[in-house]
Amino acid sequence: MYYDLVVVGGGPAGLAAAEEAKKNGAGSVLIIERDKELGGILNQCIHSGFGLHVFKEQLSGPEYAQRFIDRLEGTGIEVKTDTMVLGITPEKSVYAISAAEGYMKIDAGAIVLAMGCRERTRGAIAIPGERPSGIFTAGAAQKYINMDGYMVGKKVLILGSGDIGLIMARRMTLEGAEVKAVVELMPYSNGLKRNIAQCLDDYGIPLYLSHTVTDIKGENGRLSKVIVSKVNGYDPIPGTEIEFDVDTLLLSVGLVPENELSRSAGVVLDKRTNGAIVDETMMTSIPGIFACGNVLHVHDLVDFVTHESERAGKAAAEYLKAQREGTEKEEAEAPIELHNGDFIGYTVPQKVTVSKVDKFIEVLFRVRAVLNNATVVVKAGDKVLMSKKHEQMLPAEMEKLIIPKKMLEMAEGKDIEIAVVKEGEE
Repeated sequence: MYYDLVVVGGGPAGLAAAEEAKKNGAGSVLIIERDKELGGILNQCIHSGFGLHVFKEQLSGPEYAQRFIDRLEGTGIEVKTDTMVLGITPEKSVYAISAAEGYMKIDAGAIVLAMGCRERTRGAIAIPGERPSGIFTAGAAQKYINMDGYMVGKKVLILGSGDIGLIMARRMTLEGAEVKAVVELMPYSNGLKRNIAQCLDDYGIPLYLSHTVTDIKGENGRLSKVIVSKVNGYDPIPGTEIEFDVDTLLLSVGLVPENELSRSAGVVLDKRTNGAIVDETMMTSIPGIFACGNVLHVHDLVDFVTHESERAGKAAAEYLKAQREGTEKEEAEAPIELHNGDFIGYTVPQKVTVSKVDKFIEVLFRVRAVLNNATVVVKAGDKVLMSKKHEQMLPAEMEKLIIPKKMLEMAEGKDIEIAVVKEGEE
């Protein structure tokens, strides 16, 4: 079977990309989703706070997803749920399997990768101690409580202050559990400031910065104690141990983009983001394969995922049109690469072809430290193209930089470095 566009993933990224591609002239469009329903992770996020940028109102996760699911009606976009994609080839063949249709090969004119991300587990961060029951990733606990109706524990400690960990601190409290503390390895929180205020401060839940779990003890097969120590950098400091009597430990220790399919297709990945390297259109190293959302890099807000995915969907439609009309040209102009300088963790996109930019490009980036009164500087060689001062930047919050096309042209084909200069430095 053949589709002009195959979108892998039916979460917020896939839904937005498919809709925008169809709106911009893509012919046959197929969304493949491994779960039984569309919506992705939003289905278990029953708290409010979604949609402020896209819909200008506060929605829960399921409400936000349903807005996009409803908009599929009448578009002609096809959906295959409960279908697992097993592999993708550079020639844009998709191999998938489902109970209803069995094994299938789907050829595509273009593909949008929108598989989202997964949580890091205990094994990924090598927490020492025993292996009793009662240890969950925060997202797994959220699904058990919000979707399956199971209470995972009564006395809870949370490791990691990412947004899902903070939200689960509040959720567990509202369900009657006692959340003893949230423990964070870094000297700063990895969640949004609003979630610190609404999920911890409002409920009197303490946050231990520069601390981590150094031992786990169980009793009769169930978690009974968690030992937490202060750290110097990443090293526990002897004599600083704090003992918590708990029956549940939730882990909110980071997200990993689901790029196994990207690797199978031969897409080049960025070690900084663990996602694909993309250009200004969200196209990967393989022509006709695009990536967006959390499979590309981990976002703070679903609204940002939607905006980015709409760009990918529109670009995929334009790619299909160029292929159909035979107007696709060989690349004559080498793309400019974007490099991260001091204090910059990564940039997306990682490369840009100046002639293809309309008026400006949006560059998303994260910093690697808490920075106050610092300036983001964009340079090509020794030439400063532009700079922008920020009162504060946090690793937990994604930043956006608008670079006008005329500034890109001033680079004269040289690669661009984006760096942060702290106050008082040149």
